[in-house]
Amino acid sequence: MSHISSMQRVGHNVHARRSSEEEYADRGSHGHHHDHHSHHHHVHHQAKIGDPDHKAAHDKQLAVPENKHKEDKALFEDEEDDEEEDDDDLADGVATQDDGGFNFEADLLNNTKFAESDFVFFNRVPKVGSQSLMELMARLGKINGFNHARNKGGAHETVLMNKQHQGELVADLLTRPKPHIYSQHIAYINFTRFHLPKPIYINLVRDPIDRIISWHYYVRAPWYYRDMQAKLGDKAPAMPSDEFLNLDLDTCVRNHDPHCTFTQDQIKNPVGDHRRQTLFFCGMNQKLCMPFNSEAAMQKAKRTVESEYAVVGTWEDTNITLAVLEAYIPRFFRNAKVAYYLGKDRLSRVNRNNVTRVVSEETRVILRKNLTNEIEFYEFCKQRLYLQYAALSHGKKFGEDDYLLVPEQRNDYNEEY
Repeated sequence: MSHISSMQRVGHNVHARRSSEEEYADRGSHGHHHDHHSHHHHVHHQAKIGDPDHKAAHDKQLAVPENKHKEDKALFEDEEDDEEEDDDDLADGVATQDDGGFNFEADLLNNTKFAESDFVFFNRVPKVGSQSLMELMARLGKINGFNHARNKGGAHETVLMNKQHQGELVADLLTRPKPHIYSQHIAYINFTRFHLPKPIYINLVRDPIDRIISWHYYVRAPWYYRDMQAKLGDKAPAMPSDEFLNLDLDTCVRNHDPHCTFTQDQIKNPVGDHRRQTLFFCGMNQKLCMPFNSEAAMQKAKRTVESEYAVVGTWEDTNITLAVLEAYIPRFFRNAKVAYYLGKDRLSRVNRNNVTRVVSEETRVILRKNLTNEIEFYEFCKQRLYLQYAALSHGKKFGEDDYLLVPEQRNDYNEEY
């Protein structure tokens, strides 16, 4: 695996240690949606690019203190495919540290320095704990001086957009006051294809099997529909039948219920689709990114993570994720650990589903066999996260405060996650 992306973009880099004039080609993104049971919201923003000066002088370098270890239904917006090309040329780098304390190994794994706008784009995957991270970012905004906003959401959320609506959303986000973070359930958007400044990309992932389990019981919790009713009124989805609400995952898989089938390379599941984690990283190309458990989609998602994302963390490694966010995106995530643990009780309960059911090993085996590429992508993201963390310690073992305090979360599928 290539751990380092040596490609750099032409342009003023507000997060770089030093200005870069090396150029690489970042090509295309394509179009589709994703399911939150019935969450698919069409976002049709209208905005103008006013002042072209989007940049601010923050996070000039990745500094490491000396002698310290740092820590859904598959709906289409239209029939148009958003053509995309790959950016494959990744190169390995040599890691070291200079006498001034600058960590070259961590710098090589740091995509924050390629950002061209003081703006974090959190295109959040469903059921990975994104609600908890959004609440943490809202708290950090008060400490570190930035705004956090999210899309309003609705009964349906648009995950894949055509090129026109991508451009409208990008234009709107870049004209908002900075610094700021924006969160939305949406596939990766390539800002540079619109000749506009690149943001800092972040996201979370979760074990695909636990994510499937979490989703199954989340959309069968009566409180979920009552909550949607309170938020959306007449536009909220109706309370499903008792038969749907009481269907356990083992029975659903064993009986080949349409809600629990995993047909390989399937593009659209007529009863709704929530299975693809790779979709949020693969991009906006329906033909490439939609086929379920596709190796091609998985490989494209890997390349996007490695070349574009500053941090892709996981609450399954809470302390390591927080440490990497703090170190690689300090302008926004400075003091993340302190803020998290001061509010841990509240953060761990955000959108929590207290309905827990045991899932048989037989069902887990079936899920593993049908989620092979989704699992490989998840493991890739975790490996990259560990490399980023290890680089902060110059290759030494994890510090006790990060490694030993990671909470055990296996089978903990009752979170919003």
